[in-house]
Amino acid sequence: MADEPSLTRWSFQDFKVYYDVKFGRKKAPEENDATVNGQTAGVLYNGNSSSVTSNGNGYLKNTSDMAIYEQYRNQDRGSSANQNGVSSPGFDEKPQKNLIPAFESAEMRTLAESLSRDIIRGSPDVKWESIKGLENAKRLLKEAVVMPIKYPKYFTGLLSPWKGILLFGPPGTGKTMLAKAVATECKTTFFNISASSVVSKWRGDSEKLVKVLFELARHHAPSTIFLDEIDAIISQRGEGRSEHEASRRLKTELLIQMDGLMRTDELVFVLAATNLPWELDAAMLRRLEKRILVPLPEPEARIAMFEELLPSPPGEEKLPYDLLVERTAGFSGSDIRLVCKEAAMQPLRRLMAVLDEKQEVVPENELPQVGPIKHDDIEMALKNTRPSAHLHAHRYEKFNADYGSQMLP
Repeated sequence: MADEPSLTRWSFQDFKVYYDVKFGRKKAPEENDATVNGQTAGVLYNGNSSSVTSNGNGYLKNTSDMAIYEQYRNQDRGSSANQNGVSSPGFDEKPQKNLIPAFESAEMRTLAESLSRDIIRGSPDVKWESIKGLENAKRLLKEAVVMPIKYPKYFTGLLSPWKGILLFGPPGTGKTMLAKAVATECKTTFFNISASSVVSKWRGDSEKLVKVLFELARHHAPSTIFLDEIDAIISQRGEGRSEHEASRRLKTELLIQMDGLMRTDELVFVLAATNLPWELDAAMLRRLEKRILVPLPEPEARIAMFEELLPSPPGEEKLPYDLLVERTAGFSGSDIRLVCKEAAMQPLRRLMAVLDEKQEVVPENELPQVGPIKHDDIEMALKNTRPSAHLHAHRYEKFNADYGSQMLP
C-alpha cells in the first residue's frame, strides 16, 4: 500500500487539464458526461475536487476562478459538484446569462473579471422618498433613465432616450444618492466606476479597461455605468501641454465608446457626477446630453432634513426648526447632517464630563441616559459648523444657465 501514488499528487494528465481549464484553452466537450481519467467533470488537485463548468462560450473554467457572484449563482442553482465528486441536481442546467461574455483573448477576460467587482448586484435600497428636496433633478432623472426602461415603446426615433446624463453641483448635495436611487428604481445592472477602476499603470491597459467596461455593460443591458467624479478621468485635453500620453489615450477611448453608445438602441446609460463641470472636456459635454443641476437644498428640504435627523422628543419642548432653517442658508445636505450631529453631541458631552469625574468605570447596565437636546445646543452647533459648498454657488448657476437641462414646474 505504501507504494501506491498519493491522491494529492498531480499526474501529467491532471496538470494538463487544469492548465487548459485555467487559461481557457480547452473546448467544451460535446457530451455532458465527458470524463477525465475516469472521473466525470472534475479535476483532483491538492486532495480536493474542483468541478469544471462551461461558461457558454466554448471554453471551460474552474469554479474556483469564477467571480464571487457567479459562484453564488451557481450554488443557488445547484450547478456545482460537491466535495465528494457527486454532482447535485441541476448540474446540466444552462445558466441564464454569463457574468462575463466571450472575449477575443484571455487578457481581455482578465480585465473583465477585475471590472466585474464594481458591479453592484441587487438593489442599493435608496428610495426617491429618502432624498429630501431635489424635485426637479428627480423628475429629470426619471424622464431620462427610468421611463425609457419601463416604457420603451414611447422612446423610439426622435424620442430615443438620452445615453449620457451628467449630475453636477456643489459637493454634498446628493448626486451619488440620486444615482443609487436610479439603480434601485430601475433594477438595472449598476456599474459603480471611479478613476481607480479604469486607470492602470500598464501601458495600454486603461484603454482596454474602458472598452471592456462598455462591452460588459452591453452584455448586461439594461445597465447603468455610474462614473463618479468624472472630472478626474476626462478633464480638458491639452491644458498647458502637461497632459500625459496615457491620459490622452484613455480620454480618447472613453469618447469613442460614448459616441458608439449614442448610435445604438441598447439600453446602456452613462450617469456621471462631478463637482467641477467647467473642467470637463467639451467633447465629453457633447456626449453627456442631459445635464442636471443638483443644487443646495431649499428651505422646505432643509426643514424636512432637520425633522428627520433631529426629531423632537415626546413631552419635551419642540426644537427651533425655523431658526435652523434660517441660519443654514447655503448649507449642503452633508453640512446639515454635521450640524445635527454636533447638536446631538452636546448632551453626550455633558454626560461624559460627569462620568469622567468618577474614579471607577461604570458598568454598561448602570450607565445613565443621554439627556435631550436643548436650545443652547442648537446655538452651539450652528456656531461651530461652517458651510463647505457655498464658495462656487454662482459658478454652478452660470454653468446651468449655459449648458444645463431645466424643466419648468
